[in-house]
Amino acid sequence: MLNDHLVGFALSDLDKGEMIYEREANKYFIPASNTKLYTFYAGLRVLKDSIPALRYIEKGDSLIFWGTGDPSFLEARLKGINAFNFLKSSSRKLFFAAGRYTGTAYGMGWAWDDYSDPSQTEISELPLYGNLATIYTAANRVNINPAFFADCLTKDSSLQVNAFTADRKTEENVFTYPAVKIPSEFSQQIPYRTSLTTTLGLLTDSLKRNVQFVEMEMPPDAKVIYNIATEDAYREMLLTSDNFIAEQLLLVYADRLNLKLNSAGTIKYILQNELKSLPDYPRWVDGSGMSRMNLFSPRDMITILQLIDKEINNRKKLFSLLPAAGKTGTLKNAYPKNEHPYIFAKTGTFSNNYNQSGYISTKKGRVFSFSFMNNNFITPLARVKEEMAKMMIYIHDNF
Repeated sequence: MLNDHLVGFALSDLDKGEMIYEREANKYFIPASNTKLYTFYAGLRVLKDSIPALRYIEKGDSLIFWGTGDPSFLEARLKGINAFNFLKSSSRKLFFAAGRYTGTAYGMGWAWDDYSDPSQTEISELPLYGNLATIYTAANRVNINPAFFADCLTKDSSLQVNAFTADRKTEENVFTYPAVKIPSEFSQQIPYRTSLTTTLGLLTDSLKRNVQFVEMEMPPDAKVIYNIATEDAYREMLLTSDNFIAEQLLLVYADRLNLKLNSAGTIKYILQNELKSLPDYPRWVDGSGMSRMNLFSPRDMITILQLIDKEINNRKKLFSLLPAAGKTGTLKNAYPKNEHPYIFAKTGTFSNNYNQSGYISTKKGRVFSFSFMNNNFITPLARVKEEMAKMMIYIHDNF
């Protein structure tokens, strides 16, 4: 069944560092969200225990602040509120010094027509609310959060749809919904277009304080406000395969490394300084793996898994950060239900591509790292997952 498409596989003894089996392990594959393992390792090497949320200085009666790319600022799941409370409670006038981010709104090779999908938010130096707007219904009314976008929400009678759904115009923050019956319970997230004007408006509306723009380079001694624990960000990124967190973390790393705030510079630094041991030099272009331009080999994946294990040096903690087969995250439904999982891995999914890279413990007490990469198949994804599960269960039972 797995002979009708490109398959790469590598299995290595994690404690001995010995490769047990390889199949096309030196070939390059599109990793999809397996890329997040590299973003994860970069964070282990660059950050300490907390995510820097803002850089700032106090000058006279003014508080001037710069973004760091922090994904948690008012984000619903991460709940980063320290920076928000710091700004709100300041007695000084607030000035946002924009311009640190030197990249583009989308990553290299991203699909342009996914602009309204919540999995593809824009990249920005000071994301707010996860760079998402939530359209929801209550009391037979259609609402939007943040309320800052209330005037941007309109009913469009020209939309020809059978079910209630919301959309956004491609190049502007105009959110529309059809003239059909409003469901009693509806919620949909749509990325909003980021801009300086939008950021200032959202800050002003959320803080209930005026926030102005100032053009100013960030001094080297700018102070730092921290938001959430790095471990919380990593867990959310890995368990749910969150693209937004992954992309924004690359900017946070750049801030810590005193680099220009962009993904390309961070990736170049990590490859040149932290990943010289990779057996096959990869093509790594974004933090999330949304780009099909990323190329990694299964041997590369084995190496990064070994480095992550060594860096954390606590397998109970490490395995808690990853999806557990048959129990949590993106592996919950990929294997039979299991209250005592033995596979902990990152998935990577595109149409016609599916990968798993992680760790497996066996009945004989051994722990392996593995990378199982499937590219360019046209058979149903469920069948590919089923065959992969059979092989991994066999390894668990017999090695």
